[in-house]
Amino acid sequence: MAIPDFQSIMLPLLTLAGDGKLHSMAEAREKLGKHFQLTPDERAELLPSGRQATFDNRVAWAKGYLLQAGLVESPKRGVFQITQRGREVLDEGPTQVNIRYLEQFPEFVAFRSAAVKKAAKTRKGTENGEPETPEEALEEAYQAIRDELTANLLKKVKEGSPEAFERLVVELLLRMGYGGSRKEAGEAIGRGGDEGLDGIIREDRLGLDVIYLQAKRWEGTVGRPEVQKFVGALHGKQAKKGVFITTGTFSAEARDYVAHIDPKVVLIDGERLTDLMVDHSLGVTTVAAYELKRIDSDYFDEE
Repeated sequence: MAIPDFQSIMLPLLTLAGDGKLHSMAEAREKLGKHFQLTPDERAELLPSGRQATFDNRVAWAKGYLLQAGLVESPKRGVFQITQRGREVLDEGPTQVNIRYLEQFPEFVAFRSAAVKKAAKTRKGTENGEPETPEEALEEAYQAIRDELTANLLKKVKEGSPEAFERLVVELLLRMGYGGSRKEAGEAIGRGGDEGLDGIIREDRLGLDVIYLQAKRWEGTVGRPEVQKFVGALHGKQAKKGVFITTGTFSAEARDYVAHIDPKVVLIDGERLTDLMVDHSLGVTTVAAYELKRIDSDYFDEE
């Protein structure tokens, strides 16, 4: 039997979780391999990168989509179990669970819309009927994978505690070259309740200048009034620079406001935050790397 695509794995995976118990991914891969009657060679078949088994990769994607739709949950790392919504789906007796089926759930629609919207910003594709070059196809595929990753990453960040979010901000700023030592950065972020400011962090390793911070794990849109409050606190400290970080979004009015004021204020919303996390390898790990090469004309030049 050929290796099933990840959508064909969704219903068997949900059925496996139907007993209500915690299941590890290793267990799921083993049982699903038997369900699909895969041979050892099929189980061992690798992705083009050679870094992961194709079947293992597809099981992970299937679980990820069920997770985004709220049919399974992951109460702790490495395991998953069915949710009440997942039980209701099984009770309906669907013949197939795929992306179209999952679109009945608003959380999944929001997740997919965010990823598709981001991909549309960079897609040059074939909208005008022009064929893609191999390089363009590769770039688009990379962007699609990255968009899925950042959407998942933002969801994980929002699920964490405020304290975990503060630690995340500390680690990110350190990886970007700010803050001096981890101890100094941690002490800076931890100074809550200081006239509307969450803390300060060094702009450079010598501490020649500092940046005042506001770090809020919010779900909705941050408007101009909240940003004005932050700017007022900066004025109170005679500060020149500030960074407002949120897991939500900023309104157009808030962005327009900071574009025309002194001090300098940078707004980092959830989308940009997760982009920075990926760029600086925070909360993510590299599973494959590809090198794109072209002919070295100088090598073949005989003159």
